[in-house]
Amino acid sequence: MQRNEINLLAPKVAIIGRPNVGKSTLFNILTDSRKSVVKNQAGVTRDIIIEPADVWGKKFDLIDTGGVTESQDLFSKLIREQVSDFLHSVDYIIAVMDGRAGLVPEDRDIIKLAKQTGRPMVLVINKVDTQHEDELAKADFYEFGLDVVAASFEQRRGVAEVMEWLQANLPEAKETIKEGMQISMVGKPNVGKSSLCNCLLGINRMLVSDVAGTTVDSVDSPFVYNDRKYVIVDTAGLRRQSRREDDIEIIAAFKSQESIRRSQIVLLVIDGTVGPTEQDAKIMQQILEDHKGVIIVANKSDVASNEVESYRETFKAQVAREFHFFQDVPVVFTSAKTGSGISDLFKMIESVSDRLNFRVSTSELNDFFFETIRKAPAPVWGITNIKFYYLTQTNQMPPSFIAFANHPDGVTNSYRRFLIKNLKERFNLHGIPIRIFCMKSRRGGESNARD
Repeated sequence: MQRNEINLLAPKVAIIGRPNVGKSTLFNILTDSRKSVVKNQAGVTRDIIIEPADVWGKKFDLIDTGGVTESQDLFSKLIREQVSDFLHSVDYIIAVMDGRAGLVPEDRDIIKLAKQTGRPMVLVINKVDTQHEDELAKADFYEFGLDVVAASFEQRRGVAEVMEWLQANLPEAKETIKEGMQISMVGKPNVGKSSLCNCLLGINRMLVSDVAGTTVDSVDSPFVYNDRKYVIVDTAGLRRQSRREDDIEIIAAFKSQESIRRSQIVLLVIDGTVGPTEQDAKIMQQILEDHKGVIIVANKSDVASNEVESYRETFKAQVAREFHFFQDVPVVFTSAKTGSGISDLFKMIESVSDRLNFRVSTSELNDFFFETIRKAPAPVWGITNIKFYYLTQTNQMPPSFIAFANHPDGVTNSYRRFLIKNLKERFNLHGIPIRIFCMKSRRGGESNARD
């Protein structure tokens, strides 16, 4: 398969520093968002988060990196390696230091790491609470020959100086590629979402380890595939509520739900060696309640095919049982480790994208509609037959329709399912969560109804 390359057209500015020095706070201020998790606990940002930003007309992608640290625990080692690799792909660097702690050996290593890239760089000394301490706080850092700014992000002091540095160094803004079909990845912890995302994007941007829950933030990555723009979001694993003992786990679950809400297509990633579970069914219900296109991704299929007899047929049977409320959900079998099935996944994403954007003329729609309603007895409201007048498509995504009738309250859910089933078959909308609304006819008379 041809390698997919990320196409980020805007200049990239990375915020780096030790854990808990205020990187995420600065990120949220400059992007006017809460995309980065902010908590008084070292190491909360474990991933690399990208968000468009605009400083006085200069547009760029701002990147919050995981805290670089010398601690020997697994997360710290992964984050240090990831940030080191990533810095060579950015254009500008903001290094945040802790003014209360002063210059510590880890800061020297971080600055050395950043200077090796040759990128323009500014040192920002955070947590300098009063202005008369500015020069004292900056004194230790002048030895590096870089621009130095004293700041207190909580007080919003020094942020203007950072913005001035960006304004002076950034080139004139170019069009970014943030627009595109929004795709989110959800699933239980440790099913391979980050590995799958890395496989799709072709870079090691997400933390990948065998510890469940290593992705805390929802992370956006714009890219182009087959001349189409996409934005893929990898989310923290959704755990059962009763197992969310750590505050960080709770924060991650909320951010995953937010990612589902603002995406158009959701990839529900399931461990192929385990198969779909009751928890996966609950995640699917949430996706459908938010009216999103969905694809089941059976990951780790390389291992599962060796462990499970008739693996694909078995998995599909499990899907039919667990997702009995959404029988035609598309399934793609992948292995993030070997790369198998990735081209199939992209074909399915393109297919679902096309179906989500489906439009049909009112005349063609009503030819289908009145042909269909003749196939089954009309629902009854009290002692009166429901009469339909016409069907029209709304501007919503996924495709939604409004049926005008004399007694809309009498159109039962089973009759809506009958109409939806026929809509899917006629217009090849399988796997799309279609909605049909019913409204009182605006024509105001039964004489206009077509039986």
